[in-house]
Amino acid sequence: MTYAFDPLVPRPIDGPADVPLDGELTAEQSVALDEAKIFAAPASPADRPAWRARLAQWRDDARARHGYSGAAYDRPGAAWAASCHTVAQVWLWDELLYSFAEHRFTPHRLLDDARARFGGLDAVVLWHAYPVIGIDERNQWDFYRDVPGLADLVATLHAEGVRVFVDYNPWDTGTRRGADDVTELASLVAELDADGVFLDTLKKAEPELVERLEAARPGLVLEGESKLATERIEDHSSSWAQFFADSHVPGVLRAHWYERRHMQHHIRRWHRDHSGELQSAWLNGVGVMVWEVVFGVWVGWSARDAATVRRMTTVQRAAAELLQAGEWTPLDELDATAEDGGVYASRWAAGGVTLWTVVNRGDDDHIGPVLSGRPAAGTLYDLFAGGVAGDPVTVPGRGIAALLHVAPGAPEPGWLPELLATLPGMPHDPDARFPHRLAVRLDPAGPTPSALSGPPLPRLPSSASSASAAAGRPGPDPDAVVVPAGPYVLTVRHRARETGMYQGAPYVDEWKPLPPRLHDARTLQRTGELPGPVAVGATEVTNAEFAEFLDATGYAPAQPHRFLTHWTGGRPAPADSDAPVTFVDLDDARAYCAWRGGRLPTEDEWQLAGSTGGSGRGEPAVWNWTGSEHSDGRTRFVMLKGGSDFRAEGSDWYIESGRRSPEYAVKFLLPGLGLARGSTVGFRCAWDLRPASASPSPTDRTPMTKGDDHG
Repeated sequence: MTYAFDPLVPRPIDGPADVPLDGELTAEQSVALDEAKIFAAPASPADRPAWRARLAQWRDDARARHGYSGAAYDRPGAAWAASCHTVAQVWLWDELLYSFAEHRFTPHRLLDDARARFGGLDAVVLWHAYPVIGIDERNQWDFYRDVPGLADLVATLHAEGVRVFVDYNPWDTGTRRGADDVTELASLVAELDADGVFLDTLKKAEPELVERLEAARPGLVLEGESKLATERIEDHSSSWAQFFADSHVPGVLRAHWYERRHMQHHIRRWHRDHSGELQSAWLNGVGVMVWEVVFGVWVGWSARDAATVRRMTTVQRAAAELLQAGEWTPLDELDATAEDGGVYASRWAAGGVTLWTVVNRGDDDHIGPVLSGRPAAGTLYDLFAGGVAGDPVTVPGRGIAALLHVAPGAPEPGWLPELLATLPGMPHDPDARFPHRLAVRLDPAGPTPSALSGPPLPRLPSSASSASAAAGRPGPDPDAVVVPAGPYVLTVRHRARETGMYQGAPYVDEWKPLPPRLHDARTLQRTGELPGPVAVGATEVTNAEFAEFLDATGYAPAQPHRFLTHWTGGRPAPADSDAPVTFVDLDDARAYCAWRGGRLPTEDEWQLAGSTGGSGRGEPAVWNWTGSEHSDGRTRFVMLKGGSDFRAEGSDWYIESGRRSPEYAVKFLLPGLGLARGSTVGFRCAWDLRPASASPSPTDRTPMTKGDDHG
């Protein structure tokens, strides 16, 4: 397939805007510069004084045209945003934040990891619904409000000094309807005491939403996705600088230049090399978004880039006042040998204290002079070296440095001694390798972890496993579909969602996934071999059958939230007796299948049985759990098969709806605390047709498979 664009190359809309330097700045040119993401920097040092003057001229003109007041930044409750240098996008069920074994949130595990690698977090976005929303009628508010203990999680994060953003999905129009979005969101931020709102797919909130949110939670910070309109810097304290392409000579972020207190967070979510946006953030005095689990896909940060974040934010937090209010000189004049080596710097000065934030665009260390001339008096410090700057100065390849000058008679910053003591313990790490992770199958019926890459991952059984150990009605259903032993080749159809499929990120190093690459139809091939025949239930387990299981075993799940919530008084409605049982999760389904002397079918067995034409569907049709639970240590997922009669219409961001052919599979990210249970997911059982004396192990009875996710 050919594309109208190269996904590995920034589009013109992503790139920096040229700043006209000749003649007077016209009104038309000034308005055009309002649309910039980054102001491109001139290659020649001789042009930079005029360039800086032109940027100042544009800022004065734009503020006058838009009647800028800066009142939003004077709100006491929102002042924190100007110093929010690291914000992490966190899937609510990230296995650093949530323990599936213990059924509880583990915020300190997440925060300890962030402190060790990134120097800590200033804020988190608790990403909650996408990409599982649309699986049933639940709307985006349900995926927050129905989480037991969520308010306690927010309170714990606040106690640790971490601010909390919630996520708003304006495209969610096809699920259960409640109040209007403005009312729902205002209510939610008040209920959770949220500090900010991430505006997913929106560059800005409309004035009514801004006013209602401010009334619900004074000082609430709004952060839009991508480029924020210049006139709306007035009422949006932050913006998400996603997919911003810089000039080779580092440029200036338009929104932050317009208002220094406006915090931007740089990120290229699918990139494995983040040094470019980190250098831009360091030179502009802004922050970064730490995003390692991108909608269920591992895109971990290298040791080099994590160390750069740790070094950078330690200085930024200490020198926040200087970075916000000092005189900022982008691309300060440096020694010619430094610039020849790809070294650039911004200068920040106030009260006799001057800070240079320095970057090295090159791959090799720069060892030599940096400033155009060493200050004749006062003291010049190399902050990362932890003392008075020597000659030469080292700026590591693809890394950063920081020089600080205290003029004679100027008071030494109170934060300087601590920086000089701590920063040498945060050395540059040259290791830019991608910290790869592979998802390991966790199901008892799946291949053992030793058959896959990566260490075994622990999985604790449900506390009710003992209740289901004794088989109740052993053996396959009379109408079960028998899949014969032997090798097989399967074509699996799926949609290219941001979740990817089994292994790897779907858009590595791409700038912005766009149609036709995003959401297009894909296939992958899976091959394997069944060591023995397998019988797969012809239809899903019904409500009546599951009730029989409960009566016989007294089964009670370890996490009861949402368990069989559609039943009344612990029994299904008579009219629903023959309908597929829903509001059950993987452990509930496993317990029932074990009671029947079976197990869940793997996704391949389910497809093989369905392809024979002998499988049927209960009414209404529901997705089916399969024995395909995986984890890469950060995200758990399972493959769903079959499709359902429920349809969430109106947005491509929803998970797939409707009935699906046996070949079709959906990667479903597993939520915890019972939220995996819903009205559109049921299951059927499978049985290994072997003599009891064979007693096959999970590895024996389940085929090893190989898949190609790129089909």
